[in-house]
Amino acid sequence: MNPVFSGPGSLSRRVLLSILAALPALIGPLSPGAAQAQTEPLPSWNDGPTKTSIIDFVTRVTTQGGPDYIAPAERIAVFDNDGTLWSEQPMYVQLAFVLDRVKALAPQNPAWKTKQPFKAVLDGDMRALAASGEQGLMQLIAVTHAGMTADEFTKIVSNWLSTARHPRFKRPYTELVYQPMLELLAYLRANGFKTYIASGGGIEFMRPWTERVYGIPPEQVLGSSIKMQFEMRDGRPILFRLPQINFIDDKVGKPVGINQQIGRRPIAAFGNSDGDLEMLQWTTMSGGVRFGLIVHHTDAEREFAYDRQAHFGKLDKALDAAAVNKWTVVDMKKDWKRVFPFQE
Repeated sequence: MNPVFSGPGSLSRRVLLSILAALPALIGPLSPGAAQAQTEPLPSWNDGPTKTSIIDFVTRVTTQGGPDYIAPAERIAVFDNDGTLWSEQPMYVQLAFVLDRVKALAPQNPAWKTKQPFKAVLDGDMRALAASGEQGLMQLIAVTHAGMTADEFTKIVSNWLSTARHPRFKRPYTELVYQPMLELLAYLRANGFKTYIASGGGIEFMRPWTERVYGIPPEQVLGSSIKMQFEMRDGRPILFRLPQINFIDDKVGKPVGINQQIGRRPIAAFGNSDGDLEMLQWTTMSGGVRFGLIVHHTDAEREFAYDRQAHFGKLDKALDAAAVNKWTVVDMKKDWKRVFPFQE
């Protein structure tokens, strides 16, 4: 493969998609056959009702003079991250980061060998870790995400992502992004949309890499956060990360975070789990032309198959709500020609 176009975060890939989408406006009318070849959107999506619903929505809201036209300033699209833009199985990527960080810090903390929940992590005992509940998870986050400056944490995350590998695919986690969703992001932006991430994951965990991988800059990333405080150290200003939760951007928190940080109600929302239900409701159940989409993981061969009984990315109430609210549901196995950029 040509290295210039390899990797899901390749700038060249994103630029190429945007150029192809905008080409007709730049060079003028083409013959019908040539125009179709140049403007065919979402090439990794199979033809069918799912792909059609996306294109029809975008066409309706971008057709000037049409009854459903929406000005570019109002074309806000919000995307969940885990399970919507990249893989969340067999566990959330940020949880894998937490577990690896505990192991890396263990030599400096010998007492962890006998103290829960650290012992569970070091022993690889996921049952005991789960039994520690939210309190145990908060302990792990406190030692792996706090007690350092914001810049130090960014460097730790970046270094980890450069070496960590997915247990099944043996590739960097940033390659475990969905090719059809990369195309969808590019397609929306080429049609005047501003794309945001609204994730339950940590905002400072995502911001170091989302622009490189998704083309979404840090200021358009919403997520959960811990508290930070401003300090002057040796005459230099820093932000120090504290072991206290600031905001949880999940479930009912997502609409709150969107309203606080964006200030506009989205017209399109994309998710994959019950954690995205309220975001989809907030976006689509407010009158006017709106679009909601759920990625349903149905492809155990190319990725993973899970929904109502999943430990991570449970899709139960939101799947039922999709039928009631007429949200588009992506059948990954049926609707996507390929899942990851490295797959044929």
